[in-house]
Amino acid sequence: MRSLLLGSLVLAGSLQPAMAADNAVKVAVDEAHSRVDVTIGGQPFTAYVWPTTLKKPVLFPLVSADGVTVTRGYPLAPRETERVDHPHHAGMWFNYGNANGFDFWNNSDAIKPEQRPKMGTIHHEKIVSAKSGAKGELVTDSVWETGAGEKIFNQRTKYVFWQKGDERTIDMTVTLTALDKVVFHDDKEGVLGIRVAHFLESPTEKGGTFADASGRPTPVEGSTAGATGVYRTSEGVTGDAVWSTRGKWCELTGHTADGKTETIAIFDHAGNPGYPTYWHARGYGLFAANPLGQKIFDAKQPQLDYTVENGASTTFHYRVTISSHDVSVDEMNKASAAFEAEK
Repeated sequence: MRSLLLGSLVLAGSLQPAMAADNAVKVAVDEAHSRVDVTIGGQPFTAYVWPTTLKKPVLFPLVSADGVTVTRGYPLAPRETERVDHPHHAGMWFNYGNANGFDFWNNSDAIKPEQRPKMGTIHHEKIVSAKSGAKGELVTDSVWETGAGEKIFNQRTKYVFWQKGDERTIDMTVTLTALDKVVFHDDKEGVLGIRVAHFLESPTEKGGTFADASGRPTPVEGSTAGATGVYRTSEGVTGDAVWSTRGKWCELTGHTADGKTETIAIFDHAGNPGYPTYWHARGYGLFAANPLGQKIFDAKQPQLDYTVENGASTTFHYRVTISSHDVSVDEMNKASAAFEAEK
């Protein structure tokens, strides 16, 4: 844990680099410390980490081209003025709240012992490959295991990292192969999640108590000072109204105290299940794309219990960009069209 925190501090510190002319991506594997560091032009971008304190592997932190950390530090490397709710929200991750009745999304060390049999864990198994170059590439294997000790999915994840101008990009392709029949029961907790830094939270978020599908309450304290984040989707929905709506992309833009503008965008792909995704985007800092919840977001829709039969596979493909400017709707639409054309 000490080595993870030290590495995170190197990545997440107060970095003020000039834009690097050399955007070469280095992907450095350090299995002894349960991490793979990704740098661009010699500057920190992110790390793939699998500490024992988490119940899934994550990318942590995410750092923009101009050195701003756009993800929350807690629970891996807490920073002052940040919310400390939802200890399972760490960096950027992929999982789900109800697979065969087990909750992979909400699992953490904070779960009470009597609730642990209902939870699920995604175990990192191995680094398949790591490549550096104009684009960096990382391929990993992991396995989904229920609280009953049953392995239900093998997961292969391919990450591709690069930078163009002041925009950094992560392509994430997740292929799940079922080891038994798996039903993703209609649930709001999923699938691609990012917990953002305080300045990207909504200035209108007052806090409150949020409950998961099992009714477990999580208090969220109100803390709006310095929060500037505004969501916007491909359908023209903005602000807090984005939650539970659908769209092929969603962006979140905010401004740091020293005047830097940062935009995180998530692009859904037409080949994904449940396209276009619902946005599980909260003002307190959770930015998530969930294509496997439906009725939970819109009572007029039928129940969606997405099923993967034993031996079958399903694939999810997402693009996440971090831009050091306010990205226009036109830019977003062009980027979305380019992403669609690639697959």
